[in-house]
Amino acid sequence: MFTDYVKILVKSGDGGNGAVSFRREKYVAAGGPDGGDGGKGGDIYFFVDPDSNTLVDFRYKKKFKAENGKNGEGGRRYGKSGEDLYIGVPIGTVIKEEDTGRVIADLSEKGQKELVVPGGRGGKGNSHFATATRQAPRFSQDGEKGIEKELILELKLLADVGLLGFPNVGKSTFLSRVTSATPKIADYHFTTLEPNLGVVKSEYGASFVIADIPGIIEGASEGTGLGLQFLRHIERTRLLLHVIDVSGSEGRNPVKDFNIINEELKKYSEKLAKRKQIIVANKIDSMQDENLYKELEKMAKKNNIEIFKISAVTGEGIKELLDRVIEVLKTLPKEDLIEFVERKVYKLEDEDEFTITKEDGIFVVDGPAVQKLMRRVNLEDNESMHYFQKCLDELGVNEKLKQAGVQEGDTVRVVDWELEWYD
Repeated sequence: MFTDYVKILVKSGDGGNGAVSFRREKYVAAGGPDGGDGGKGGDIYFFVDPDSNTLVDFRYKKKFKAENGKNGEGGRRYGKSGEDLYIGVPIGTVIKEEDTGRVIADLSEKGQKELVVPGGRGGKGNSHFATATRQAPRFSQDGEKGIEKELILELKLLADVGLLGFPNVGKSTFLSRVTSATPKIADYHFTTLEPNLGVVKSEYGASFVIADIPGIIEGASEGTGLGLQFLRHIERTRLLLHVIDVSGSEGRNPVKDFNIINEELKKYSEKLAKRKQIIVANKIDSMQDENLYKELEKMAKKNNIEIFKISAVTGEGIKELLDRVIEVLKTLPKEDLIEFVERKVYKLEDEDEFTITKEDGIFVVDGPAVQKLMRRVNLEDNESMHYFQKCLDELGVNEKLKQAGVQEGDTVRVVDWELEWYD
Protein backbone atom coordinates (compact mmCIF):
# COMPACT_ATOMS: atom_id res chain seq x y z
CA MET A 1 0.00 0.00 0.00
CA PHE A 2 1.41 3.39 -0.98
CA THR A 3 0.61 6.21 1.44
CA ASP A 4 1.85 9.71 0.72
CA TYR A 5 -0.15 11.99 3.04
CA VAL A 6 -0.83 11.59 6.76
CA LYS A 7 -1.59 13.72 9.83
CA ILE A 8 0.09 12.96 13.13
CA LEU A 9 0.25 14.41 16.64
CA VAL A 10 3.63 14.90 18.31
CA LYS A 11 4.53 16.08 21.82
CA SER A 12 7.99 16.71 23.14
CA GLY A 13 8.88 15.77 26.72
CA ASP A 14 8.07 17.94 29.73
CA GLY A 15 10.99 19.28 31.72
CA GLY A 16 11.42 17.90 35.25
CA ASN A 17 10.73 20.11 38.27
CA GLY A 18 13.49 21.67 40.34
CA ALA A 19 13.76 20.51 43.96
CA VAL A 20 13.38 22.43 47.22
CA SER A 21 15.87 20.93 49.65
CA PHE A 22 18.24 22.01 52.43
CA ARG A 23 21.38 20.33 53.61
CA ARG A 24 22.44 20.13 57.23
CA GLU A 25 25.45 22.35 57.74
CA LYS A 26 26.55 24.28 60.78
CA TYR A 27 26.35 28.09 60.60
CA VAL A 28 24.45 27.96 57.25
CA ALA A 29 20.87 29.33 57.23
CA ALA A 30 18.30 26.53 57.19
CA GLY A 31 21.13 24.13 56.46
CA GLY A 32 21.78 25.72 53.08
CA PRO A 33 19.69 25.18 49.93
CA ASP A 34 20.79 22.21 47.80
CA GLY A 35 17.81 21.46 45.56
CA GLY A 36 18.90 20.11 42.17
CA ASP A 37 17.53 21.03 38.73
CA GLY A 38 14.99 19.01 36.82
CA GLY A 39 16.04 17.19 33.65
CA LYS A 40 15.27 18.47 30.17
CA GLY A 41 12.36 16.91 28.28
CA GLY A 42 13.12 14.82 25.21
CA ASP A 43 13.35 16.46 21.78
CA ILE A 44 11.59 15.13 18.67
CA TYR A 45 13.69 14.63 15.55
CA PHE A 46 12.68 13.46 12.08
CA PHE A 47 15.26 11.65 9.97
CA VAL A 48 15.50 10.05 6.54
CA ASP A 49 15.04 6.29 6.87
CA PRO A 50 16.77 4.59 3.91
CA ASP A 51 14.63 1.46 4.34
CA SER A 52 11.31 3.32 4.11
CA ASN A 53 9.52 4.29 0.91
CA THR A 54 5.99 5.00 2.13
CA LEU A 55 4.18 6.66 5.04
CA VAL A 56 1.92 3.65 5.57
CA ASP A 57 3.18 3.01 9.13
CA PHE A 58 1.74 6.35 10.19
CA ARG A 59 -1.76 5.19 9.28
CA TYR A 60 -1.70 2.92 12.30
CA LYS A 61 0.31 4.99 14.76
CA LYS A 62 -0.51 8.68 14.79
CA LYS A 63 0.60 9.87 18.24
CA PHE A 64 4.25 10.28 19.21
CA LYS A 65 5.57 11.49 22.56
CA ALA A 66 9.11 12.00 23.78
CA GLU A 67 10.11 11.08 27.33
CA ASN A 68 9.70 13.58 30.19
CA GLY A 69 12.66 14.80 32.20
CA LYS A 70 12.99 13.59 35.79
CA ASN A 71 12.60 15.86 38.81
CA GLY A 72 15.63 17.20 40.65
CA GLU A 73 16.52 16.00 44.12
CA GLY A 74 18.35 17.20 47.23
CA GLY A 75 22.11 17.19 47.41
CA ARG A 76 22.17 19.13 44.11
CA ARG A 77 21.25 15.94 42.26
CA TYR A 78 20.00 16.81 38.82
CA GLY A 79 17.09 14.97 37.27
CA LYS A 80 17.82 12.79 34.25
CA SER A 81 16.93 14.27 30.87
CA GLY A 82 14.19 12.56 28.88
CA GLU A 83 15.16 10.37 25.91
CA ASP A 84 14.91 12.09 22.54
CA LEU A 85 12.45 10.61 20.06
CA TYR A 86 13.61 9.90 16.49
CA ILE A 87 10.94 9.41 13.81
CA GLY A 88 12.06 7.86 10.52
CA VAL A 89 10.40 8.92 7.24
CA PRO A 90 11.10 8.20 3.55
CA ILE A 91 13.37 10.49 1.61
CA GLY A 92 11.27 13.20 -0.01
CA THR A 93 9.01 13.76 3.02
CA VAL A 94 7.88 17.31 3.69
CA ILE A 95 6.70 18.22 7.21
CA LYS A 96 4.09 20.96 7.58
CA GLU A 97 2.11 22.63 10.35
CA GLU A 98 -1.44 21.30 10.19
CA ASP A 99 -3.05 24.60 11.19
CA THR A 100 -1.13 26.93 8.86
CA GLY A 101 0.21 24.64 6.12
CA ARG A 102 3.67 26.14 6.69
CA VAL A 103 6.59 23.95 5.61
CA ILE A 104 8.90 23.43 8.59
CA ALA A 105 11.20 20.67 7.30
CA ASP A 106 12.03 19.07 3.96
CA LEU A 107 13.83 15.75 4.28
CA SER A 108 15.11 15.32 0.75
CA GLU A 109 18.73 14.30 1.32
CA LYS A 110 20.26 10.98 2.40
CA GLY A 111 21.24 10.95 6.07
CA GLN A 112 19.32 14.16 6.81
CA LYS A 113 18.07 14.74 10.36
CA GLU A 114 16.01 17.70 11.60
CA LEU A 115 15.03 18.85 15.09
CA VAL A 116 11.36 19.75 14.79
CA VAL A 117 10.00 20.00 18.35
CA PRO A 118 12.36 20.62 21.32
CA GLY A 119 11.61 19.34 24.80
CA GLY A 120 10.78 21.57 27.76
CA ARG A 121 13.61 22.93 29.88
CA GLY A 122 14.08 21.51 33.34
CA GLY A 123 13.16 23.73 36.30
CA LYS A 124 15.87 25.12 38.54
CA GLY A 125 16.23 23.89 42.10
CA ASN A 126 16.16 26.28 45.06
CA SER A 127 19.94 26.29 45.22
CA HIS A 128 19.88 28.69 42.25
CA PHE A 129 17.82 31.30 44.09
CA ALA A 130 20.04 31.84 47.12
CA THR A 131 21.36 35.40 47.50
CA ALA A 132 23.05 37.39 50.24
CA THR A 133 19.64 38.55 51.45
CA ARG A 134 17.68 35.41 50.54
CA GLN A 135 19.74 32.66 52.05
CA ALA A 136 17.01 30.02 52.40
CA PRO A 137 14.71 30.17 49.33
CA ARG A 138 11.76 27.84 49.78
CA PHE A 139 10.79 27.76 46.14
CA SER A 140 12.03 26.27 42.90
CA GLN A 141 11.01 26.25 39.25
CA ASP A 142 8.66 23.77 37.68
CA GLY A 143 9.87 22.27 34.42
CA GLU A 144 8.50 23.72 31.20
CA LYS A 145 5.85 21.75 29.40
CA GLY A 146 6.73 20.12 26.10
CA ILE A 147 5.17 21.31 22.85
CA GLU A 148 2.23 19.49 21.31
CA LYS A 149 1.64 19.96 17.59
CA GLU A 150 -0.38 18.45 14.79
CA LEU A 151 1.81 17.90 11.75
CA ILE A 152 1.22 16.87 8.14
CA LEU A 153 3.67 14.45 6.56
CA GLU A 154 3.60 14.64 2.78
CA LEU A 155 5.73 12.42 0.58
CA LYS A 156 6.87 13.92 -2.70
CA LEU A 157 8.78 11.52 -4.95
CA LEU A 158 12.31 12.44 -5.93
CA ALA A 159 12.36 11.86 -9.67
CA ASP A 160 14.16 13.77 -12.42
CA VAL A 161 11.40 13.20 -14.97
CA GLY A 162 7.66 12.93 -14.47
CA LEU A 163 5.25 11.36 -16.94
CA LEU A 164 2.33 13.69 -17.49
CA GLY A 165 -0.91 12.74 -19.21
CA PHE A 166 -4.47 11.51 -19.08
CA PRO A 167 -5.20 7.97 -17.90
CA ASN A 168 -4.62 5.20 -20.43
CA VAL A 169 -2.34 7.16 -22.75
CA GLY A 170 0.51 4.64 -22.39
CA LYS A 171 2.64 6.06 -19.58
CA SER A 172 2.98 2.72 -17.77
CA THR A 173 3.83 0.90 -20.99
CA PHE A 174 6.49 3.52 -21.72
CA LEU A 175 7.97 3.15 -18.23
CA SER A 176 8.09 -0.65 -18.48
CA ARG A 177 9.96 -0.41 -21.79
CA VAL A 178 12.61 2.11 -20.75
CA THR A 179 13.25 0.84 -17.19
CA SER A 180 13.14 -2.41 -15.21
CA ALA A 181 10.01 -1.22 -13.39
CA THR A 182 6.96 -3.47 -13.67
CA PRO A 183 3.88 -1.26 -13.43
CA LYS A 184 0.39 -2.68 -13.84
CA ILE A 185 -0.74 -2.32 -17.45
CA ALA A 186 -4.27 -2.77 -18.79
CA ASP A 187 -6.63 -1.14 -21.27
CA TYR A 188 -8.76 0.79 -18.78
CA HIS A 189 -8.53 4.08 -16.95
CA PHE A 190 -6.63 4.50 -13.69
CA THR A 191 -4.55 1.34 -14.06
CA THR A 192 -1.86 3.19 -12.11
CA LEU A 193 -3.21 3.78 -8.62
CA GLU A 194 0.11 4.63 -7.02
CA PRO A 195 3.41 6.11 -8.25
CA ASN A 196 5.98 3.89 -9.95
CA LEU A 197 9.65 4.78 -10.13
CA GLY A 198 12.23 3.49 -12.56
CA VAL A 199 15.83 4.26 -13.53
CA VAL A 200 16.63 4.88 -17.17
CA LYS A 201 20.19 3.99 -18.19
CA SER A 202 21.53 5.01 -21.57
CA GLU A 203 24.09 3.11 -23.62
CA TYR A 204 26.58 5.90 -22.81
CA GLY A 205 26.31 5.42 -19.05
CA ALA A 206 24.07 8.38 -18.23
CA SER A 207 21.01 7.70 -16.09
CA PHE A 208 18.00 9.44 -14.58
CA VAL A 209 14.98 8.61 -12.42
CA ILE A 210 11.57 8.67 -14.06
CA ALA A 211 8.17 8.51 -12.35
CA ASP A 212 4.88 7.20 -13.70
CA ILE A 213 2.21 8.71 -11.48
CA PRO A 214 -1.61 8.32 -11.44
CA GLY A 215 -3.20 9.96 -14.47
CA ILE A 216 -4.70 13.41 -14.31
CA ILE A 217 -8.16 14.43 -15.50
CA GLU A 218 -10.06 17.68 -15.76
CA GLY A 219 -10.77 19.01 -12.28
CA ALA A 220 -7.72 17.35 -10.74
CA SER A 221 -6.55 20.57 -9.08
CA GLU A 222 -9.81 20.54 -7.10
CA GLY A 223 -9.34 16.90 -6.12
CA THR A 224 -11.22 15.10 -8.91
CA GLY A 225 -10.03 11.57 -9.67
CA LEU A 226 -6.45 10.81 -8.61
CA GLY A 227 -5.19 14.19 -9.72
CA LEU A 228 -4.01 15.57 -6.40
CA GLN A 229 -1.74 12.56 -5.90
CA PHE A 230 -0.33 13.18 -9.35
CA LEU A 231 0.18 16.90 -8.88
CA ARG A 232 1.83 16.47 -5.48
CA HIS A 233 4.52 14.19 -6.86
CA ILE A 234 5.41 16.02 -10.06
CA GLU A 235 6.34 19.08 -7.96
CA ARG A 236 9.78 17.52 -7.46
CA THR A 237 10.55 16.69 -11.08
CA ARG A 238 12.81 18.80 -13.26
CA LEU A 239 11.35 17.80 -16.61
CA LEU A 240 7.88 16.69 -17.66
CA LEU A 241 7.22 14.26 -20.48
CA HIS A 242 3.68 15.03 -21.57
CA VAL A 243 2.40 11.76 -23.02
CA ILE A 244 -0.53 12.21 -25.41
CA ASP A 245 -2.51 9.56 -27.26
CA VAL A 246 -2.56 10.48 -30.96
CA SER A 247 -4.11 7.22 -32.18
CA GLY A 248 -7.67 8.56 -32.06
CA SER A 249 -8.83 5.17 -30.78
CA GLU A 250 -10.80 6.72 -27.91
CA GLY A 251 -12.06 9.72 -29.84
CA ARG A 252 -9.83 12.12 -27.94
CA ASN A 253 -8.44 15.36 -29.35
CA PRO A 254 -4.68 15.60 -28.60
CA VAL A 255 -4.58 19.42 -28.61
CA LYS A 256 -7.58 19.64 -26.30
CA ASP A 257 -6.03 17.07 -23.94
CA PHE A 258 -2.78 19.05 -23.85
CA ASN A 259 -4.60 22.28 -22.98
CA ILE A 260 -6.79 20.70 -20.30
CA ILE A 261 -3.87 19.20 -18.42
CA ASN A 262 -1.77 22.33 -18.60
CA GLU A 263 -4.69 24.34 -17.27
CA GLU A 264 -4.87 21.97 -14.29
CA LEU A 265 -1.14 22.46 -13.70
CA LYS A 266 -1.60 26.23 -13.74
CA LYS A 267 -4.47 26.06 -11.25
CA TYR A 268 -2.39 23.94 -8.91
CA SER A 269 0.88 25.85 -9.19
CA GLU A 270 2.07 28.63 -11.50
CA LYS A 271 5.64 27.43 -10.98
CA LEU A 272 4.72 23.89 -11.96
CA ALA A 273 2.95 25.12 -15.08
CA LYS A 274 6.21 26.75 -16.21
CA ARG A 275 8.25 23.55 -15.77
CA LYS A 276 9.89 22.46 -19.03
CA GLN A 277 7.86 19.92 -21.03
CA ILE A 278 8.50 17.66 -23.96
CA ILE A 279 5.43 16.36 -25.78
CA VAL A 280 5.49 12.61 -26.36
CA ALA A 281 3.02 11.70 -29.12
CA ASN A 282 2.33 8.05 -28.29
CA LYS A 283 0.55 5.16 -30.03
CA ILE A 284 1.67 6.11 -33.54
CA ASP A 285 1.60 2.40 -34.37
CA SER A 286 -2.21 2.49 -34.24
CA MET A 287 -2.80 6.03 -35.50
CA GLN A 288 -6.13 6.25 -37.37
CA ASP A 289 -6.06 9.92 -38.41
CA GLU A 290 -2.70 11.54 -39.09
CA ASN A 291 -4.31 14.97 -38.93
CA LEU A 292 -4.60 14.59 -35.14
CA TYR A 293 -0.83 14.41 -34.87
CA LYS A 294 -0.31 17.26 -37.36
CA GLU A 295 -2.56 19.55 -35.31
CA LEU A 296 -0.62 18.68 -32.16
CA GLU A 297 2.70 19.24 -33.93
CA LYS A 298 1.53 22.63 -35.20
CA MET A 299 0.48 23.70 -31.70
CA ALA A 300 3.82 22.50 -30.26
CA LYS A 301 5.87 24.50 -32.76
CA LYS A 302 3.72 27.58 -32.14
CA ASN A 303 4.47 27.34 -28.41
CA ASN A 304 8.13 26.41 -28.91
CA ILE A 305 7.68 22.97 -27.31
CA GLU A 306 9.65 19.96 -28.51
CA ILE A 307 7.61 16.99 -29.74
CA PHE A 308 8.61 13.36 -30.36
CA LYS A 309 6.60 10.62 -32.08
CA ILE A 310 6.86 7.23 -30.37
CA SER A 311 5.21 3.88 -29.90
CA ALA A 312 5.63 2.57 -26.36
CA VAL A 313 4.45 -0.85 -27.65
CA THR A 314 6.90 -1.28 -30.55
CA GLY A 315 9.69 0.95 -29.23
CA GLU A 316 9.70 3.23 -32.28
CA GLY A 317 11.18 6.68 -31.55
CA ILE A 318 12.04 5.92 -27.91
CA LYS A 319 15.84 6.00 -28.26
CA GLU A 320 15.75 9.44 -29.87
CA LEU A 321 13.47 10.71 -27.11
CA LEU A 322 15.67 9.39 -24.29
CA ASP A 323 18.82 10.81 -25.84
CA ARG A 324 17.15 14.21 -25.93
CA VAL A 325 15.91 13.87 -22.31
CA ILE A 326 19.47 13.21 -21.12
CA GLU A 327 20.72 16.31 -22.97
CA VAL A 328 17.98 18.51 -21.50
CA LEU A 329 18.52 17.26 -17.93
CA LYS A 330 22.15 18.37 -18.11
CA THR A 331 20.89 21.95 -18.50
CA LEU A 332 18.35 21.80 -15.65
CA PRO A 333 19.73 22.35 -12.11
CA LYS A 334 18.60 20.15 -9.23
CA GLU A 335 17.02 23.04 -7.38
CA ASP A 336 14.94 22.84 -4.24
CA LEU A 337 11.44 22.77 -5.66
CA ILE A 338 9.67 23.25 -2.31
CA GLU A 339 8.89 26.90 -1.62
CA PHE A 340 9.59 27.45 2.06
CA VAL A 341 7.55 30.01 3.91
CA GLU A 342 9.90 29.71 6.86
CA ARG A 343 12.29 27.12 8.23
CA LYS A 344 11.02 26.75 11.74
CA VAL A 345 11.78 24.77 14.86
CA TYR A 346 9.23 25.29 17.59
CA LYS A 347 10.88 27.02 20.53
CA LEU A 348 9.49 27.65 23.97
CA GLU A 349 11.39 30.92 24.23
CA ASP A 350 9.52 32.20 21.17
CA GLU A 351 6.43 32.34 23.34
CA ASP A 352 7.66 34.98 25.84
CA GLU A 353 4.70 37.31 25.45
CA PHE A 354 1.81 38.39 27.60
CA THR A 355 -1.48 40.23 27.21
CA ILE A 356 -3.29 42.68 29.45
CA THR A 357 -7.06 43.00 29.20
CA LYS A 358 -9.76 44.44 31.45
CA GLU A 359 -12.77 42.36 32.49
CA ASP A 360 -15.44 43.73 34.84
CA GLY A 361 -13.02 46.27 36.28
CA ILE A 362 -10.25 43.70 36.83
CA PHE A 363 -6.93 43.92 34.97
CA VAL A 364 -6.15 40.43 33.62
CA VAL A 365 -2.55 39.50 32.82
CA ASP A 366 -2.12 36.26 30.85
CA GLY A 367 0.04 34.64 28.18
CA PRO A 368 2.90 32.12 27.90
CA ALA A 369 5.47 34.27 29.72
CA VAL A 370 3.42 34.82 32.88
CA GLN A 371 2.03 31.28 32.82
CA LYS A 372 5.62 30.05 32.81
CA LEU A 373 6.46 32.40 35.67
CA MET A 374 3.50 31.19 37.75
CA ARG A 375 4.82 27.64 37.53
CA ARG A 376 8.11 28.77 39.05
CA VAL A 377 6.86 30.34 42.25
CA ASN A 378 5.42 29.26 45.59
CA LEU A 379 2.61 31.71 46.34
CA GLU A 380 2.67 30.72 50.01
CA ASP A 381 6.28 31.83 50.49
CA ASN A 382 7.18 35.50 51.00
CA GLU A 383 10.62 35.22 49.40
CA SER A 384 9.13 33.45 46.40
CA MET A 385 6.54 36.24 46.08
CA HIS A 386 9.30 38.85 46.14
CA TYR A 387 11.02 36.97 43.31
CA PHE A 388 7.68 36.84 41.48
CA GLN A 389 7.19 40.62 41.70
CA LYS A 390 10.73 41.22 40.49
CA CYS A 391 10.20 38.98 37.45
CA LEU A 392 6.92 40.74 36.57
CA ASP A 393 8.80 44.01 36.55
CA GLU A 394 11.60 42.59 34.38
CA LEU A 395 9.04 41.23 31.89
CA GLY A 396 7.57 44.71 31.55
CA VAL A 397 4.21 43.71 33.02
CA ASN A 398 4.19 46.48 35.64
CA GLU A 399 4.95 49.15 33.06
CA LYS A 400 2.23 47.86 30.72
CA LEU A 401 -0.29 47.84 33.58
CA LYS A 402 0.47 51.49 34.27
CA GLN A 403 0.00 52.30 30.58
CA ALA A 404 -3.34 50.47 30.72
CA GLY A 405 -4.45 52.79 33.53
CA VAL A 406 -4.11 50.67 36.67
CA GLN A 407 -4.53 52.64 39.89
CA GLU A 408 -3.63 52.08 43.55
CA GLY A 409 -6.07 49.56 45.01
CA ASP A 410 -7.20 48.06 41.66
CA THR A 411 -7.47 44.29 41.38
CA VAL A 412 -4.99 42.57 39.07
CA ARG A 413 -5.40 38.92 38.10
CA VAL A 414 -2.23 37.20 36.96
CA VAL A 415 -3.42 34.04 35.18
CA ASP A 416 -5.75 32.76 37.94
CA TRP A 417 -4.25 34.49 40.99
CA GLU A 418 -5.62 37.88 42.15
CA LEU A 419 -3.76 40.61 44.02
CA GLU A 420 -4.30 44.26 44.93
CA TRP A 421 -2.17 46.72 42.99
CA TYR A 422 0.12 49.10 44.82
CA ASP A 423 2.95 51.15 43.40
